[in-house]
Amino acid sequence: MITVQRKDFDIAEEYAALRGRAEDAGAVVMFTGLVRELYDSGDQEQGSGSVRSLFLEHYPGMTEKCLQNINEQAQQRWPLLATRIIHRVGELRGQDQIVFVATASAHRHAAFDSAQFIMDYLKTNAPFWKKQNTDGCSTWVESRQIDQAALERWQE
Repeated sequence: MITVQRKDFDIAEEYAALRGRAEDAGAVVMFTGLVRELYDSGDQEQGSGSVRSLFLEHYPGMTEKCLQNINEQAQQRWPLLATRIIHRVGELRGQDQIVFVATASAHRHAAFDSAQFIMDYLKTNAPFWKKQNTDGCSTWVESRQIDQAALERWQE
């Protein structure tokens, strides 16, 4: 199940719903991503700073289709009983929840690996555009090499 939304989500509610769909799961892995309050660009010229807000844009229809494709790939690779992906859009502040990924399987390895796979694909291939507002500066967030390297391990 996939949702792109502006409103926040309740982790306990999402967990309970996933457990209900997964019935005989032996493992549930959940990941919640948060907006960082401090940003380190990895670039000495840009440096780091306090994040006032992060604005996420997306292309409705295309984004959901991409997330569904990522979800289907995970289900083809691992014996999953249920999945849940939520990604927020709009303006978010430091420590706001931005993404939720949960996978359920009979065994922990499939649940862990599939959740990490989904997150790696979301981080690099999902069509979200992020504009970060820091101390007196607004910049579009560029993809990072470390995220691309994480994705490449799934292509082996």
